[in-house]
Amino acid sequence: MKRENNFKSAAKTALEMLKEGGFEAFLIGGSVRDYLMGLPIGDIDVTTNATPYEVEDVFKDYNVIETGIKHGTVTVLLEGEPVEITTYRSEGEYSDNRHPDSVEFSRSLRDDVIRRDFTVNGVAYSFENGFCDLVGGIEDINNGIIRCIGDAETRFREDALRIMRALRFSSVLGFTIEENTKIAIRKCKELLKNISAERIREETVKLICGKNAYEVLEEFSDVLGVILPEIKPLIGFEQINRHHIYDVYTHTLKAMTKSRPSKTIRLALLFHDIGKPACVSFDEKGEMHFYSHPKKSAEITANIMTRLRFDNDTKNKVVTLVEFHDSPITVQGSNSPDRRRIKRIMSQIGEELIYDLIEIKRCDNSAQNPDYYRGDEFYGKTLEMIDEIIGGKECFSVKDLKINGNDLLRMGYKGKEIGEALRICLDGVIDGRIKNDYEEILKFIEKK
Repeated sequence: MKRENNFKSAAKTALEMLKEGGFEAFLIGGSVRDYLMGLPIGDIDVTTNATPYEVEDVFKDYNVIETGIKHGTVTVLLEGEPVEITTYRSEGEYSDNRHPDSVEFSRSLRDDVIRRDFTVNGVAYSFENGFCDLVGGIEDINNGIIRCIGDAETRFREDALRIMRALRFSSVLGFTIEENTKIAIRKCKELLKNISAERIREETVKLICGKNAYEVLEEFSDVLGVILPEIKPLIGFEQINRHHIYDVYTHTLKAMTKSRPSKTIRLALLFHDIGKPACVSFDEKGEMHFYSHPKKSAEITANIMTRLRFDNDTKNKVVTLVEFHDSPITVQGSNSPDRRRIKRIMSQIGEELIYDLIEIKRCDNSAQNPDYYRGDEFYGKTLEMIDEIIGGKECFSVKDLKINGNDLLRMGYKGKEIGEALRICLDGVIDGRIKNDYEEILKFIEKK
């Protein structure tokens, strides 16, 4: 197989057109790194000695978007793919710890490479000449190392978001962060307070969904505490309770990383016990309890997700899952799933979230004292029961009742009375005291 066939054809077209225009050009960044690692290739980034206006002239017959032209970047749509093309450049001071105060265009690839973040992202490639590695990036990729290009502290002071990117790459790629880069991360971590909420949010989500998330968040809990100060009380907070063998933070990480890498589920698990330190109490035997912690955790979660500007849909789902994560789903005194309890939860959170909730409960349970783990078979039976409830169109919400608000209105009910009567009817159906039948529900209401 020819090497260029591993890249999107738009990448080859971009480099060929710049060469035909008399310019030098290379692929660089994530696409080259991912190619070297044998991973699917994503975004296409090109670096060139052509100025932005020369790039626009080369691609004058294509749709060109001036995405960051004053910093040397334009995006060209080639064969339906966005190709980001940036002029070789060197940069001035970063007074805001995020963006350069000034940019000077260059004709030297070296000038452009040495101002980049990590060696693994500093390898350039052209179809004509192959790889150009000026910073030892190929060796670091082969050895699984995240290392800053040049002086690590300088790189992080230039752009503090690079701290989160280092953690994210370590988590997603499973790479180790080089020692001097670690030291600089800790020296510069407070600069993360200068980064926009949106960028912190995006990097955090990618980080917690990475395959190495546990190891990274365990080692860099102090860095996580800068962007999520609400996490700090969890670190080292021992749970003196027979159901637990880990402190709250360790339990949280173990639970989170036992789940599939779903944004919603991992966020909910990261925050599910965040209210515990504020809800601690002791019984007469000296054992800890955390009554009402799901509600407190949900309140804290809502505040965090508002601050980080999550969309309302994601926020509402995560807050709901946190609030219900400790709701009982077993028959009292047994280890069997309780159909009635599950239906009641479904009536409040809906079909979509119930499956996520069961995974959260499984992960939460499996990160506790193993003596109290309910077992994979229990959670399998629970999911089967939910499938039966949904597949059999069993009644678990007001809209499933064979009677509705208009029926009650005709019977003389008004305002809040209607909602309350429907809730009582639903309870009766879920409990099995009455069938979901129009006439039987009418008789039930008349008695009530």
